[in-house]
Amino acid sequence: MKSKVSFCILAMITCFGANAQDIELDNALRETYVNCVGIDDALHDMKVKAGINTAVTGVGTVAGGAALIVGIKKAHLMDKLPSIEDKYLDQYPQQTSDDLNITRNPNFKPDLKSKRKKLGNWRTGLLAVNTATNVAGAAIAGTNKVNKSLEEQIDNCKTSVKNLKNEITRAKFNGEDVSEAQDIASACGEFEYTDLSKINNRAKGAEISSIVGAGTGFVGTITSAVANKSSGEKERKLDTASNVLAGGATVATGTATVFNATQIAAIKKVVDVAQKCESLLK
Repeated sequence: MKSKVSFCILAMITCFGANAQDIELDNALRETYVNCVGIDDALHDMKVKAGINTAVTGVGTVAGGAALIVGIKKAHLMDKLPSIEDKYLDQYPQQTSDDLNITRNPNFKPDLKSKRKKLGNWRTGLLAVNTATNVAGAAIAGTNKVNKSLEEQIDNCKTSVKNLKNEITRAKFNGEDVSEAQDIASACGEFEYTDLSKINNRAKGAEISSIVGAGTGFVGTITSAVANKSSGEKERKLDTASNVLAGGATVATGTATVFNATQIAAIKKVVDVAQKCESLLK
């Protein structure tokens, strides 16, 4: 009789122990679900913003490059003026070189004057576009970083996965089926190898580059507008300054575009981990 009672008690203890292990494993899985699900959605929004910013700064880079090309064309046109003046003097010897300033003498090549002003206006407008895209790019990049809340959630997810792995080891020792839990721990454990600093560093780089581009583009826009209202040597000097500023703005905006594009790649690496993890948890 005693042996039967002892056997029943032993069976109950064994059964209770197994159930306890089941509960601990279930709790670990539940904790992993709570802390790991939702990371993908947050990262997806960041990836979309980085894509938008790449397009925005890409447009700014094209606009800045076009402004530089137009400015160079205007400079070439200004360089041709002395040879045109010589031809004009040969044709009208009674004129003096002072009469040949096309901003004062409407009889001297008025189509040439119109083309010069048109190119100047194009450069000013394109630099304004470059400036606007850089301002927008800086604003987007400044907010497109892994915030404290998301960082904490990913850290909590990592901690939950470590706990889950511990429970898997215990459950496996008791002969339980842990194949599903192992798949989850393996997929979600990849968060340990992700580097969030790469995402934030690229956002910071894009923000700084866009700020530099915005400042350079703004000064270039003003300089170009003033050049277009000037004449003679002053116009030449301002044209040169405008073209240098257009080049600087283009380089800065292009750098921001590269940072935005590489940020997408950095985000995608973490997104891939989050998607695999969540697909097994859901």
